[in-house]
Amino acid sequence: MKDDFASFVQELKEKNDIVDVIGSYIKLERRGYNYWACCPFHHEKTPSFSVNAADRYYHCFGCGASGDVIGFVKEYENVDFNQSVQILAARAGLQVPARDDRSAEEALLKKKKRDRLSALMKDAARFYLGNLYGGRAEAHLQYLSSRSITPSVARKFGIGASLDYSSLPGHLLAAGYTKEECLESGACASTEEGRLIDAEGERLIIPIINNMDEVVAFGGRILKPTDRAKYKNTRETILFNKSKNLYNINLVKKEKRAGGLPSLIMVEGYMDAISLYSAGFRNVVASMGTSLTKEQARLCRRYTENVFISYDGDFAGQKANLRGLDILKDEGIKVRVVPMPEGLDPDDVVRKMGAEGYRKCLDSAMPLIDFRILSVMRKYDLKKTDEVRDFVREALAIVREAESETEREELLKKISAQSGVSLGALQRDLDRLPEETAPKPPKAREESAEGWRLAARFVLCACLLSKPYAAGFDLSSLGWEEAVHRTVAEYITASRKEGRVRASGIFDLLPDDSEIANILNLDFGDNLEGEHAEAYFRDCVKTLERRTLQRRIAEARAALAEAKTAEERRELLSRIDRDTKKMKNIGGS
Repeated sequence: MKDDFASFVQELKEKNDIVDVIGSYIKLERRGYNYWACCPFHHEKTPSFSVNAADRYYHCFGCGASGDVIGFVKEYENVDFNQSVQILAARAGLQVPARDDRSAEEALLKKKKRDRLSALMKDAARFYLGNLYGGRAEAHLQYLSSRSITPSVARKFGIGASLDYSSLPGHLLAAGYTKEECLESGACASTEEGRLIDAEGERLIIPIINNMDEVVAFGGRILKPTDRAKYKNTRETILFNKSKNLYNINLVKKEKRAGGLPSLIMVEGYMDAISLYSAGFRNVVASMGTSLTKEQARLCRRYTENVFISYDGDFAGQKANLRGLDILKDEGIKVRVVPMPEGLDPDDVVRKMGAEGYRKCLDSAMPLIDFRILSVMRKYDLKKTDEVRDFVREALAIVREAESETEREELLKKISAQSGVSLGALQRDLDRLPEETAPKPPKAREESAEGWRLAARFVLCACLLSKPYAAGFDLSSLGWEEAVHRTVAEYITASRKEGRVRASGIFDLLPDDSEIANILNLDFGDNLEGEHAEAYFRDCVKTLERRTLQRRIAEARAALAEAKTAEERRELLSRIDRDTKKMKNIGGS
Protein backbone atom coordinates (compact mmCIF):
# COMPACT_ATOMS: atom_id res chain seq x y z
CA MET A 1 0.00 0.00 0.00
CA LYS A 2 2.91 2.30 0.75
CA ASP A 3 4.23 1.79 -2.77
CA ASP A 4 0.72 2.35 -4.14
CA PHE A 5 0.52 5.74 -2.46
CA ALA A 6 4.04 6.66 -3.56
CA SER A 7 3.05 5.77 -7.13
CA PHE A 8 -0.07 7.88 -6.78
CA VAL A 9 1.95 10.88 -5.57
CA GLN A 10 4.24 10.50 -8.57
CA GLU A 11 1.22 10.34 -10.90
CA LEU A 12 -0.25 13.38 -9.14
CA LYS A 13 2.92 15.35 -9.89
CA GLU A 14 2.96 14.15 -13.49
CA LYS A 15 -0.64 15.27 -14.07
CA ASN A 16 -0.24 18.61 -12.32
CA ASP A 17 2.37 20.45 -14.34
CA ILE A 18 4.20 22.66 -11.87
CA VAL A 19 4.30 25.61 -14.28
CA ASP A 20 0.54 25.41 -14.89
CA VAL A 21 -0.26 25.08 -11.19
CA ILE A 22 2.00 27.88 -9.97
CA GLY A 23 0.97 29.99 -12.97
CA SER A 24 -2.64 29.73 -11.82
CA TYR A 25 -1.65 31.50 -8.58
CA ILE A 26 1.00 34.00 -9.70
CA LYS A 27 2.18 35.46 -13.00
CA LEU A 28 5.22 33.63 -14.39
CA GLU A 29 7.61 34.89 -17.06
CA ARG A 30 9.74 32.52 -19.08
CA ARG A 31 13.46 33.24 -19.24
CA GLY A 32 15.61 30.58 -20.84
CA TYR A 33 14.73 27.16 -19.49
CA ASN A 34 13.08 28.43 -16.30
CA TYR A 35 10.09 30.57 -15.32
CA TRP A 36 10.45 33.56 -13.00
CA ALA A 37 8.25 35.68 -10.73
CA CYS A 38 8.37 37.79 -7.61
CA CYS A 39 8.24 35.35 -4.73
CA PRO A 40 4.74 34.91 -3.22
CA PHE A 41 6.28 34.00 0.14
CA HIS A 42 8.20 37.20 0.84
CA HIS A 43 8.23 40.80 -0.36
CA GLU A 44 10.58 41.62 -3.22
CA LYS A 45 10.69 43.99 -6.18
CA THR A 46 13.05 42.01 -8.41
CA PRO A 47 11.95 38.46 -9.33
CA SER A 48 14.06 35.80 -7.65
CA PHE A 49 11.46 33.02 -7.58
CA SER A 50 12.33 30.40 -10.20
CA VAL A 51 10.32 27.42 -11.44
CA ASN A 52 12.33 24.60 -12.99
CA ALA A 53 9.90 23.01 -15.44
CA ALA A 54 12.16 20.11 -16.40
CA ASP A 55 12.93 18.94 -12.87
CA ARG A 56 9.59 20.12 -11.51
CA TYR A 57 10.56 22.17 -8.51
CA TYR A 58 10.57 25.83 -7.50
CA HIS A 59 13.21 27.75 -5.61
CA CYS A 60 13.42 31.32 -4.36
CA PHE A 61 16.93 32.74 -4.35
CA GLY A 62 15.75 35.48 -1.99
CA CYS A 63 14.14 33.66 0.94
CA GLY A 64 15.26 30.10 0.17
CA ALA A 65 11.75 28.65 -0.19
CA SER A 66 11.91 25.43 -2.22
CA GLY A 67 9.56 22.62 -3.03
CA ASP A 68 7.66 20.61 -5.58
CA VAL A 69 4.12 21.20 -6.81
CA ILE A 70 2.63 19.68 -3.63
CA GLY A 71 4.84 21.86 -1.45
CA PHE A 72 3.83 25.00 -3.32
CA VAL A 73 0.10 24.39 -2.87
CA LYS A 74 0.72 23.49 0.78
CA GLU A 75 2.51 26.81 1.43
CA TYR A 76 0.35 29.04 -0.76
CA GLU A 77 -3.00 27.65 0.41
CA ASN A 78 -1.79 27.36 4.03
CA VAL A 79 -2.90 23.71 4.26
CA ASP A 80 -1.22 20.49 5.35
CA PHE A 81 0.26 17.81 3.08
CA ASN A 82 -2.91 15.75 2.86
CA GLN A 83 -5.06 18.77 2.02
CA SER A 84 -2.54 19.81 -0.64
CA VAL A 85 -2.75 16.33 -2.18
CA GLN A 86 -6.54 16.52 -2.11
CA ILE A 87 -6.53 19.92 -3.88
CA LEU A 88 -4.22 18.68 -6.63
CA ALA A 89 -6.10 15.39 -6.95
CA ALA A 90 -9.37 17.28 -7.49
CA ARG A 91 -7.62 19.47 -10.06
CA ALA A 92 -6.42 16.42 -11.98
CA GLY A 93 -9.61 14.38 -11.50
CA LEU A 94 -7.85 11.68 -9.46
CA GLN A 95 -9.03 9.66 -6.48
CA VAL A 96 -6.64 9.67 -3.52
CA PRO A 97 -5.92 6.05 -2.53
CA ALA A 98 -5.91 4.74 1.02
CA ARG A 99 -2.55 4.37 2.79
CA ASP A 100 -1.62 1.82 5.43
CA ASP A 101 2.04 2.40 6.20
CA ARG A 102 2.71 3.69 9.70
CA SER A 103 3.21 7.37 8.92
CA ALA A 104 0.32 7.31 6.47
CA GLU A 105 -1.83 5.58 9.06
CA GLU A 106 -1.00 8.29 11.57
CA ALA A 107 -1.78 10.97 8.98
CA LEU A 108 -5.03 9.20 8.12
CA LEU A 109 -6.01 9.00 11.80
CA LYS A 110 -5.22 12.69 12.18
CA LYS A 111 -7.30 13.49 9.10
CA LYS A 112 -10.19 11.38 10.39
CA LYS A 113 -10.03 13.15 13.73
CA ARG A 114 -9.91 16.53 12.01
CA ASP A 115 -12.83 15.62 9.75
CA ARG A 116 -14.78 14.36 12.74
CA LEU A 117 -14.21 17.55 14.72
CA SER A 118 -15.03 19.65 11.64
CA ALA A 119 -18.34 17.79 11.32
CA LEU A 120 -19.02 18.37 15.02
CA MET A 121 -18.43 22.12 14.67
CA LYS A 122 -20.73 22.24 11.66
CA ASP A 123 -23.45 20.42 13.63
CA ALA A 124 -22.93 22.81 16.54
CA ALA A 125 -23.30 25.80 14.20
CA ARG A 126 -26.58 24.37 12.85
CA PHE A 127 -27.78 23.77 16.40
CA TYR A 128 -27.06 27.39 17.37
CA LEU A 129 -28.74 28.66 14.20
CA GLY A 130 -31.84 26.63 15.01
CA ASN A 131 -31.89 28.12 18.50
CA LEU A 132 -31.93 31.66 17.14
CA TYR A 133 -35.23 31.18 15.39
CA GLY A 134 -36.68 28.53 17.70
CA GLY A 135 -38.82 30.95 19.76
CA ARG A 136 -36.62 31.13 22.88
CA ALA A 137 -33.90 33.56 21.81
CA GLU A 138 -35.65 36.90 22.33
CA ALA A 139 -32.60 38.54 23.92
CA HIS A 140 -30.37 37.42 21.04
CA LEU A 141 -32.79 38.68 18.39
CA GLN A 142 -33.24 41.96 20.24
CA TYR A 143 -29.47 42.46 20.27
CA LEU A 144 -29.23 41.79 16.52
CA SER A 145 -32.02 44.28 15.91
CA SER A 146 -30.21 46.90 18.01
CA ARG A 147 -27.18 46.40 15.75
CA SER A 148 -29.36 46.69 12.60
CA ILE A 149 -28.52 43.12 11.57
CA THR A 150 -31.42 41.73 9.53
CA PRO A 151 -32.46 38.05 9.54
CA SER A 152 -31.09 37.59 6.01
CA VAL A 153 -27.67 38.94 7.05
CA ALA A 154 -27.71 36.82 10.22
CA ARG A 155 -28.32 33.72 8.09
CA LYS A 156 -25.60 34.78 5.65
CA PHE A 157 -23.08 34.71 8.48
CA GLY A 158 -24.64 31.71 10.23
CA ILE A 159 -25.25 33.68 13.43
CA GLY A 160 -26.87 31.60 16.17
CA ALA A 161 -27.76 31.51 19.85
CA SER A 162 -26.61 29.61 22.91
CA LEU A 163 -29.54 29.48 25.32
CA ASP A 164 -27.82 27.81 28.26
CA TYR A 165 -24.80 25.71 29.24
CA SER A 166 -26.23 22.23 28.90
CA SER A 167 -28.28 21.89 25.69
CA LEU A 168 -25.34 21.93 23.20
CA PRO A 169 -23.39 19.13 24.97
CA GLY A 170 -26.61 17.10 25.20
CA HIS A 171 -27.28 17.63 21.49
CA LEU A 172 -23.77 16.63 20.44
CA LEU A 173 -23.68 13.54 22.65
CA ALA A 174 -27.07 12.47 21.31
CA ALA A 175 -25.71 12.92 17.77
CA GLY A 176 -23.03 10.31 18.52
CA TYR A 177 -20.02 12.48 19.37
CA THR A 178 -17.94 11.44 22.35
CA LYS A 179 -17.15 13.59 25.36
CA GLU A 180 -13.51 13.71 24.25
CA GLU A 181 -14.52 14.96 20.79
CA CYS A 182 -16.73 17.66 22.32
CA LEU A 183 -13.77 18.87 24.36
CA GLU A 184 -11.14 18.56 21.60
CA SER A 185 -13.28 20.62 19.23
CA GLY A 186 -13.34 23.52 21.68
CA ALA A 187 -17.14 23.72 21.42
CA CYS A 188 -17.48 22.39 24.95
CA ALA A 189 -15.59 22.77 28.20
CA SER A 190 -15.48 20.76 31.40
CA THR A 191 -16.34 21.87 34.93
CA GLU A 192 -14.17 20.98 37.92
CA GLU A 193 -16.59 18.15 38.59
CA GLY A 194 -16.07 16.83 35.05
CA ARG A 195 -19.45 17.93 33.73
CA LEU A 196 -19.60 18.90 30.05
CA ILE A 197 -20.79 22.46 29.36
CA ASP A 198 -21.19 24.78 26.38
CA ALA A 199 -17.94 26.79 26.12
CA GLU A 200 -19.94 29.74 24.73
CA GLY A 201 -22.92 29.37 27.04
CA GLU A 202 -25.67 32.04 26.92
CA ARG A 203 -23.96 34.08 24.23
CA LEU A 204 -24.76 35.24 20.71
CA ILE A 205 -22.82 32.84 18.51
CA ILE A 206 -20.78 33.92 15.49
CA PRO A 207 -19.24 31.01 13.55
CA ILE A 208 -15.65 31.50 12.39
CA ILE A 209 -15.27 29.89 8.96
CA ASN A 210 -11.89 29.41 7.28
CA ASN A 211 -10.96 29.80 3.61
CA MET A 212 -11.85 26.13 3.01
CA ASP A 213 -15.46 26.80 4.15
CA GLU A 214 -15.01 24.86 7.40
CA VAL A 215 -16.47 26.03 10.72
CA VAL A 216 -13.33 26.03 12.86
CA ALA A 217 -14.37 28.07 15.89
CA PHE A 218 -17.02 30.32 17.42
CA GLY A 219 -17.01 33.85 18.70
CA GLY A 220 -19.50 34.45 21.49
CA ARG A 221 -20.95 37.84 22.46
CA ILE A 222 -22.30 38.15 26.02
CA LEU A 223 -25.78 39.67 26.25
CA LYS A 224 -26.24 40.31 29.97
CA PRO A 225 -24.34 42.95 31.98
CA THR A 226 -21.38 41.14 33.54
CA ASP A 227 -17.75 41.56 34.49
CA ARG A 228 -16.82 38.86 31.98
CA ALA A 229 -15.29 39.75 28.60
CA LYS A 230 -17.86 40.84 26.00
CA TYR A 231 -16.40 38.50 23.38
CA LYS A 232 -14.98 35.05 23.81
CA ASN A 233 -13.37 32.90 21.12
CA THR A 234 -13.11 29.15 20.98
CA ARG A 235 -9.73 28.14 22.41
CA GLU A 236 -7.06 27.00 19.97
CA THR A 237 -7.57 23.47 18.65
CA ILE A 238 -6.32 21.36 15.75
CA LEU A 239 -8.98 23.18 13.71
CA PHE A 240 -8.44 26.72 14.95
CA ASN A 241 -5.36 28.89 15.26
CA LYS A 242 -6.41 32.52 15.61
CA SER A 243 -3.12 33.83 14.21
CA LYS A 244 -3.68 31.97 10.93
CA ASN A 245 -7.30 32.97 10.33
CA LEU A 246 -9.26 36.04 9.30
CA TYR A 247 -12.96 36.37 9.96
CA ASN A 248 -15.12 36.45 6.78
CA ILE A 249 -12.27 35.15 4.59
CA ASN A 250 -14.67 32.51 3.25
CA LEU A 251 -17.01 35.12 1.73
CA VAL A 252 -14.07 37.21 0.52
CA LYS A 253 -12.77 34.16 -1.32
CA LYS A 254 -16.11 33.90 -3.13
CA GLU A 255 -15.95 37.59 -4.04
CA LYS A 256 -12.48 37.05 -5.47
CA ARG A 257 -13.66 34.17 -7.63
CA ALA A 258 -16.76 36.05 -8.76
CA GLY A 259 -14.93 39.00 -10.25
CA GLY A 260 -11.68 40.02 -8.71
CA LEU A 261 -10.79 41.80 -5.53
CA PRO A 262 -8.91 45.11 -5.89
CA SER A 263 -8.54 45.57 -2.13
CA LEU A 264 -9.40 44.32 1.35
CA ILE A 265 -10.76 46.31 4.26
CA MET A 266 -9.42 44.96 7.54
CA VAL A 267 -11.42 45.70 10.67
CA GLU A 268 -10.92 44.51 14.20
CA GLY A 269 -14.09 42.72 15.25
CA TYR A 270 -16.87 40.49 13.94
CA MET A 271 -19.58 43.12 14.23
CA ASP A 272 -17.52 45.64 12.27
CA ALA A 273 -17.13 43.10 9.47
CA ILE A 274 -20.81 42.13 9.47
CA SER A 275 -21.93 45.76 9.54
CA LEU A 276 -19.68 46.80 6.63
CA TYR A 277 -20.68 43.72 4.61
CA SER A 278 -24.35 44.58 5.15
CA ALA A 279 -23.65 48.14 3.98
CA GLY A 280 -22.26 46.85 0.69
CA PHE A 281 -18.54 46.62 1.50
CA ARG A 282 -18.11 42.94 0.59
CA ASN A 283 -14.30 43.00 0.67
CA VAL A 284 -14.07 43.13 4.48
CA VAL A 285 -12.24 40.82 6.89
CA ALA A 286 -11.64 41.01 10.63
CA SER A 287 -8.35 40.33 12.34
CA MET A 288 -10.14 39.27 15.57
CA GLY A 289 -7.72 41.51 17.45
CA THR A 290 -5.30 44.21 16.33
CA SER A 291 -2.00 42.31 16.63
CA LEU A 292 -1.47 41.12 13.09
CA THR A 293 0.61 38.05 12.30
CA LYS A 294 2.73 37.04 9.33
CA GLU A 295 0.28 34.23 8.58
CA GLN A 296 -2.63 36.66 8.41
CA ALA A 297 -0.60 38.98 6.19
CA ARG A 298 0.17 36.12 3.79
CA LEU A 299 -3.49 35.14 3.80
CA CYS A 300 -4.36 38.69 2.70
CA ARG A 301 -1.62 38.62 0.07
CA ARG A 302 -3.29 35.67 -1.66
CA TYR A 303 -6.31 37.81 -2.47
CA THR A 304 -4.98 41.32 -3.05
CA GLU A 305 -1.98 43.64 -2.83
CA ASN A 306 -4.00 46.50 -1.28
CA VAL A 307 -5.29 46.55 2.29
CA PHE A 308 -7.20 49.32 4.08
CA ILE A 309 -6.81 49.19 7.85
CA SER A 310 -10.04 50.37 9.45
CA TYR A 311 -9.81 50.03 13.22
CA ASP A 312 -11.51 52.23 15.78
CA GLY A 313 -10.90 55.95 16.37
CA ASP A 314 -8.45 55.30 19.21
CA PHE A 315 -6.21 53.18 17.01
CA ALA A 316 -3.77 55.98 16.21
CA GLY A 317 -2.52 55.94 19.79
CA GLN A 318 -1.79 52.22 19.90
CA LYS A 319 1.92 52.05 19.13
CA ALA A 320 2.29 48.29 19.21
CA ASN A 321 -0.55 47.80 16.76
CA LEU A 322 0.81 50.46 14.42
CA ARG A 323 4.15 48.64 14.35
CA GLY A 324 2.24 45.44 13.62
CA LEU A 325 1.05 46.93 10.34
CA ASP A 326 4.63 46.74 9.10
CA ILE A 327 4.06 43.00 8.85
CA LEU A 328 1.64 43.67 6.01
CA LYS A 329 4.14 46.00 4.36
CA ASP A 330 6.89 43.39 4.66
CA GLU A 331 4.71 40.95 2.74
CA GLY A 332 4.51 43.33 -0.23
CA ILE A 333 1.09 44.73 0.61
CA LYS A 334 0.29 48.39 0.01
CA VAL A 335 -1.20 49.54 3.32
CA ARG A 336 -3.52 52.52 3.74
CA VAL A 337 -5.06 53.45 7.08
CA VAL A 338 -8.62 54.74 7.31
CA PRO A 339 -8.88 57.61 9.85
CA MET A 340 -12.01 57.13 11.94
CA PRO A 341 -13.88 59.74 14.01
CA GLU A 342 -12.51 59.78 17.56
CA GLY A 343 -14.08 57.05 19.69
CA LEU A 344 -16.03 55.43 16.83
CA ASP A 345 -15.45 52.10 15.14
CA PRO A 346 -16.58 51.16 11.59
CA ASP A 347 -19.85 49.67 12.87
CA ASP A 348 -20.64 52.93 14.71
CA VAL A 349 -19.94 54.96 11.57
CA VAL A 350 -22.20 52.81 9.38
CA ARG A 351 -25.06 52.89 11.89
CA LYS A 352 -24.80 56.64 12.55
CA MET A 353 -23.71 57.97 9.15
CA GLY A 354 -24.71 55.22 6.77
CA ALA A 355 -22.70 53.60 3.97
CA GLU A 356 -21.93 57.00 2.45
CA GLY A 357 -20.45 58.22 5.73
CA TYR A 358 -18.13 55.26 5.86
CA ARG A 359 -17.27 55.71 2.16
CA LYS A 360 -16.00 59.21 2.99
CA CYS A 361 -13.75 57.75 5.69
CA LEU A 362 -12.46 55.22 3.19
CA ASP A 363 -11.80 57.93 0.61
CA SER A 364 -9.64 59.79 3.12
CA ALA A 365 -7.43 56.76 3.80
CA MET A 366 -3.76 57.64 3.97
CA PRO A 367 -0.51 55.73 3.44
CA LEU A 368 0.81 53.98 6.51
CA ILE A 369 3.77 56.35 6.94
CA ASP A 370 1.46 59.40 6.87
CA PHE A 371 -0.78 57.81 9.46
CA ARG A 372 2.18 57.07 11.72
CA ILE A 373 3.09 60.75 11.66
CA LEU A 374 -0.55 61.65 12.41
CA SER A 375 -0.52 59.28 15.40
CA VAL A 376 2.63 60.98 16.70
CA MET A 377 1.06 64.42 16.27
CA ARG A 378 -1.97 63.39 18.34
CA LYS A 379 0.33 62.76 21.31
CA TYR A 380 1.43 66.36 21.61
CA ASP A 381 0.00 69.80 22.27
CA LEU A 382 1.49 71.75 19.36
CA LYS A 383 0.75 75.05 21.08
CA LYS A 384 3.62 74.33 23.46
CA THR A 385 7.17 74.90 22.21
CA ASP A 386 8.74 71.91 23.99
CA GLU A 387 6.07 69.54 22.68
CA VAL A 388 6.50 70.87 19.14
CA ARG A 389 10.18 69.93 19.40
CA ASP A 390 9.31 66.42 20.64
CA PHE A 391 6.81 66.00 17.83
CA VAL A 392 9.32 67.13 15.18
CA ARG A 393 11.99 64.79 16.55
CA GLU A 394 9.70 61.74 16.42
CA ALA A 395 8.19 62.67 13.07
CA LEU A 396 11.58 63.11 11.39
CA ALA A 397 12.61 59.64 12.54
CA ILE A 398 9.57 58.33 10.64
CA VAL A 399 10.27 60.48 7.57
CA ARG A 400 13.71 58.91 7.31
CA GLU A 401 12.01 55.58 6.53
CA ALA A 402 10.31 56.98 3.40
CA GLU A 403 11.19 55.11 0.22
CA SER A 404 11.82 58.13 -2.04
CA GLU A 405 12.99 61.74 -1.91
CA THR A 406 9.61 62.85 -3.28
CA GLU A 407 7.78 61.14 -0.43
CA ARG A 408 10.18 62.69 2.12
CA GLU A 409 9.60 66.17 0.70
CA GLU A 410 5.82 65.77 0.86
CA LEU A 411 5.98 64.55 4.44
CA LEU A 412 8.26 67.40 5.49
CA LYS A 413 5.79 69.90 4.03
CA LYS A 414 3.00 68.38 6.16
CA ILE A 415 5.16 68.47 9.29
CA SER A 416 6.07 72.08 8.56
CA ALA A 417 2.40 73.02 8.26
CA GLN A 418 1.52 71.22 11.50
CA SER A 419 4.45 72.44 13.57
CA GLY A 420 5.17 75.89 12.14
CA VAL A 421 8.84 74.93 11.64
CA SER A 422 10.25 75.98 8.26
CA LEU A 423 10.82 73.40 5.57
CA GLY A 424 14.51 74.31 5.37
CA ALA A 425 15.04 73.79 9.10
CA LEU A 426 13.28 70.43 8.97
CA GLN A 427 15.43 69.33 6.03
CA ARG A 428 18.64 70.33 7.86
CA ASP A 429 17.55 68.45 10.99
CA LEU A 430 16.69 65.40 8.88
CA ASP A 431 20.14 65.51 7.23
CA ARG A 432 21.81 65.72 10.65
CA LEU A 433 20.03 62.68 12.09
CA PRO A 434 22.59 60.05 13.07
CA GLU A 435 22.88 57.15 10.68
CA GLU A 436 20.97 54.09 11.78
CA THR A 437 23.21 51.17 12.55
CA ALA A 438 22.26 48.49 10.10
CA PRO A 439 22.22 44.96 11.50
CA LYS A 440 25.05 42.83 10.27
CA PRO A 441 23.85 40.41 7.60
CA PRO A 442 24.11 36.77 8.55
CA LYS A 443 27.16 35.02 7.17
CA ALA A 444 26.14 32.89 4.24
CA ARG A 445 28.67 30.16 5.07
CA GLU A 446 31.38 29.74 7.64
CA GLU A 447 34.85 30.65 6.45
CA SER A 448 36.44 27.84 8.47
CA ALA A 449 37.77 24.73 6.78
CA GLU A 450 34.85 22.72 8.13
CA GLY A 451 32.43 25.40 6.92
CA TRP A 452 33.92 25.17 3.43
CA ARG A 453 33.68 21.38 3.49
CA LEU A 454 30.00 21.63 4.43
CA ALA A 455 29.44 24.06 1.54
CA ALA A 456 31.28 21.68 -0.77
CA ARG A 457 28.96 18.83 0.22
CA PHE A 458 25.93 20.98 -0.57
CA VAL A 459 27.44 21.92 -3.94
CA LEU A 460 28.10 18.27 -4.69
CA CYS A 461 24.52 17.29 -3.86
CA ALA A 462 23.11 20.11 -6.02
CA CYS A 463 25.30 19.13 -8.97
CA LEU A 464 24.59 15.41 -8.66
CA LEU A 465 20.87 16.13 -8.68
CA SER A 466 20.77 18.41 -11.71
CA LYS A 467 24.02 18.84 -13.63
CA PRO A 468 24.97 16.61 -16.60
CA TYR A 469 28.71 16.89 -15.91
CA ALA A 470 28.18 15.18 -12.52
CA ALA A 471 26.16 12.28 -13.89
CA GLY A 472 29.02 9.76 -13.97
CA PHE A 473 30.56 10.58 -10.61
CA ASP A 474 31.19 7.60 -8.30
CA LEU A 475 29.37 8.41 -5.06
CA SER A 476 31.12 5.63 -3.14
CA SER A 477 34.44 7.52 -3.11
CA LEU A 478 33.25 9.94 -0.44
CA GLY A 479 32.21 9.68 3.17
CA TRP A 480 28.76 11.24 3.49
CA GLU A 481 28.83 12.39 7.10
CA GLU A 482 25.55 14.29 7.42
CA ALA A 483 22.30 12.35 7.26
CA VAL A 484 20.86 14.72 4.66
CA HIS A 485 23.79 14.11 2.31
CA ARG A 486 23.60 10.34 2.81
CA THR A 487 19.91 10.53 1.91
CA VAL A 488 20.71 12.41 -1.31
CA ALA A 489 23.48 9.95 -2.21
CA GLU A 490 21.21 6.94 -1.65
CA TYR A 491 18.45 8.58 -3.69
CA ILE A 492 20.81 9.29 -6.59
CA THR A 493 22.20 5.73 -6.52
CA ALA A 494 18.69 4.26 -6.63
CA SER A 495 17.53 6.72 -9.31
CA ARG A 496 20.49 5.92 -11.56
CA LYS A 497 19.45 2.27 -11.55
CA GLU A 498 16.00 3.38 -12.72
CA GLY A 499 17.59 5.46 -15.48
CA ARG A 500 16.78 9.07 -14.43
CA VAL A 501 17.67 11.39 -11.56
CA ARG A 502 15.04 14.03 -10.87
CA ALA A 503 15.77 16.85 -8.44
CA SER A 504 12.09 17.05 -7.49
CA GLY A 505 12.20 13.50 -6.09
CA ILE A 506 14.27 14.65 -3.14
CA PHE A 507 11.28 16.53 -1.70
CA ASP A 508 9.59 13.22 -0.95
CA LEU A 509 12.54 12.12 1.21
CA LEU A 510 13.59 15.17 3.20
CA PRO A 511 11.00 16.59 5.61
CA ASP A 512 13.17 19.57 6.55
CA ASP A 513 12.57 22.35 4.02
CA SER A 514 15.66 24.24 5.21
CA GLU A 515 17.93 21.36 4.23
CA ILE A 516 16.30 21.13 0.81
CA ALA A 517 16.72 24.86 0.39
CA ASN A 518 20.42 24.58 1.22
CA ILE A 519 20.91 21.87 -1.38
CA LEU A 520 19.02 23.66 -4.13
CA ASN A 521 20.08 27.17 -3.16
CA LEU A 522 22.46 28.04 -5.97
CA ASP A 523 23.91 31.10 -4.27
CA PHE A 524 27.32 29.84 -5.30
CA GLY A 525 27.15 32.37 -8.13
CA ASP A 526 28.02 31.12 -11.59
CA ASN A 527 30.12 28.30 -10.20
CA LEU A 528 27.56 25.65 -11.11
CA GLU A 529 27.00 26.96 -14.64
CA GLY A 530 29.20 28.02 -17.54
CA GLU A 531 32.61 26.96 -18.77
CA HIS A 532 34.26 26.67 -15.33
CA ALA A 533 31.39 24.79 -13.69
CA GLU A 534 32.87 21.30 -14.05
CA ALA A 535 36.25 22.46 -12.69
CA TYR A 536 34.49 23.95 -9.66
CA PHE A 537 32.63 20.67 -9.17
CA ARG A 538 35.93 18.75 -9.31
CA ASP A 539 37.47 21.11 -6.73
CA CYS A 540 34.61 20.32 -4.39
CA VAL A 541 35.13 16.61 -4.99
CA LYS A 542 38.83 16.97 -4.11
CA THR A 543 38.00 18.87 -0.95
CA LEU A 544 35.70 16.11 0.23
CA GLU A 545 38.03 13.31 -0.86
CA ARG A 546 40.78 14.92 1.22
CA ARG A 547 38.38 15.16 4.17
CA THR A 548 37.54 11.45 3.85
CA LEU A 549 41.21 10.47 3.65
CA GLN A 550 42.14 12.71 6.59
CA ARG A 551 39.48 11.06 8.72
CA ARG A 552 40.59 7.56 7.70
CA ILE A 553 44.25 8.38 8.47
CA ALA A 554 43.31 9.80 11.88
CA GLU A 555 41.24 6.72 12.69
CA ALA A 556 44.10 4.41 11.61
CA ARG A 557 46.62 6.30 13.76
CA ALA A 558 44.32 6.08 16.77
CA ALA A 559 43.91 2.33 16.17
CA LEU A 560 47.68 1.94 15.78
CA ALA A 561 48.22 3.13 19.35
CA GLU A 562 45.87 0.40 20.57
CA ALA A 563 47.09 -2.42 18.25
CA LYS A 564 47.93 -5.67 20.07
CA THR A 565 49.83 -7.60 17.39
CA ALA A 566 52.57 -6.91 14.85
CA GLU A 567 50.20 -7.98 12.05
CA GLU A 568 47.60 -5.39 13.09
CA ARG A 569 50.29 -2.68 13.21
CA ARG A 570 51.58 -3.61 9.73
CA GLU A 571 48.07 -3.47 8.25
CA LEU A 572 47.37 -0.09 9.84
CA LEU A 573 50.71 1.37 8.73
CA SER A 574 50.06 0.11 5.20
CA ARG A 575 46.63 1.78 5.23
CA ILE A 576 48.09 5.07 6.47
CA ASP A 577 50.76 4.95 3.74
CA ARG A 578 48.18 4.27 0.96
CA ASP A 579 45.86 7.08 2.08
CA THR A 580 48.77 9.52 2.50
CA LYS A 581 49.87 8.84 -1.10
CA LYS A 582 46.30 9.40 -2.29
CA MET A 583 46.27 12.71 -0.44
CA LYS A 584 49.41 13.80 -2.30
CA ASN A 585 47.99 12.69 -5.66
CA ILE A 586 44.92 14.91 -5.24
CA GLY A 587 46.97 17.87 -4.03
CA GLY A 588 46.43 17.48 -0.30
CA SER A 589 48.98 17.63 2.45
